[in-house]
Amino acid sequence: MNKRQSEKELGLLENADLPKCGTHLVHLDNVRSIQTQILPPGKAQQMAEIFGILADPNRLRLISALASQELCVCDLAALTKMTESAVSHQLRLLKAMRLVSYRREGKNVYYSLADNHIINLYCSLVQHLDE
Repeated sequence: MNKRQSEKELGLLENADLPKCGTHLVHLDNVRSIQTQILPPGKAQQMAEIFGILADPNRLRLISALASQELCVCDLAALTKMTESAVSHQLRLLKAMRLVSYRREGKNVYYSLADNHIINLYCSLVQHLDE
């Protein structure tokens, strides 16, 4: 996230009229019951990095194409109207985060989503937006 986005989000938070507790009282039973379920910092960092990679419209378009079937870079470039070089760059980032995988067939390389978890994440978000 860049500085401009951070400042914009901070401004939205400061201007938000969110309800607050009338008294400062920590409910220890609630805190203790959830304490073991909260994400550890390391895992939260990993998830933030993945969501950061997914925060790009071009990468999301590539994922949407790969949610249907495996495709080569040429096919993905034609579908998204991006250059093959740009597609390769985006796929390299997605691969580094283990979101896509590939297989070679002769001189061709076919990409697909890494596993069902990625497909489910994508499909769940699409359904959420369609509601």
